[in-house]
Amino acid sequence: MTDQVELFYAPQTRATGVRVLLEELGAPYKLNVLNFKLGENRQPDYLKINPSGKVPVVRRGDAIITEQVAIYLYLADLFPERGLTPSLNEPLRGPYLRWFVYMASCFEPALVDKALNRDEPPHSMSPYGTFDTVMETMRVRLATGPYVLGERMTAVDIMWAMGLRWGMMFGIVPELEEFKTFTDSYFQRDAPRKVLEEDQSMAAEQEDAAVLAGIA
Repeated sequence: MTDQVELFYAPQTRATGVRVLLEELGAPYKLNVLNFKLGENRQPDYLKINPSGKVPVVRRGDAIITEQVAIYLYLADLFPERGLTPSLNEPLRGPYLRWFVYMASCFEPALVDKALNRDEPPHSMSPYGTFDTVMETMRVRLATGPYVLGERMTAVDIMWAMGLRWGMMFGIVPELEEFKTFTDSYFQRDAPRKVLEEDQSMAAEQEDAAVLAGIA
């Protein structure tokens, strides 16, 4: 199996955070860039890889990994020498997994309902409780900072930094002091600065390509 990771990618999507993680890991990787505006993610060849037509997707050898949380966990475990994942025997391993799953099972569903102005589901059926509970839970967690797990930076910080930044940018997540401190600190690092800068250029190129194709 080759050591190189192939990342199916589109700029300014959830795949951006995965690329940031790869940069933080110093991992060898290849970008397979899709232009969503041209519908490249809906082509049959790609739908064989991910039937949802979404990114990120990681391929390494014969292994195909979809779903954001699974990809972060897989990659961080693949390069343990970088120290971004607690080992199975470390006390932080459980909380590390908890905050990954909390993003997918609580934070993102709460944001979607909020963004669409949907009523919160009945508490007994809700995967996240209430939007305010989710925000307060994360505020309290980050108040102990500087990282999600306290004094140690791990891969879960990248996912939360990306998610909180996006949510605040679009006015969905409240700009709480703890959220701003956490994201401002993380985005001073070289890896996110590099990827976000390149994402801007890539997104502009894709927009130009869509205009030329008469789509945008």
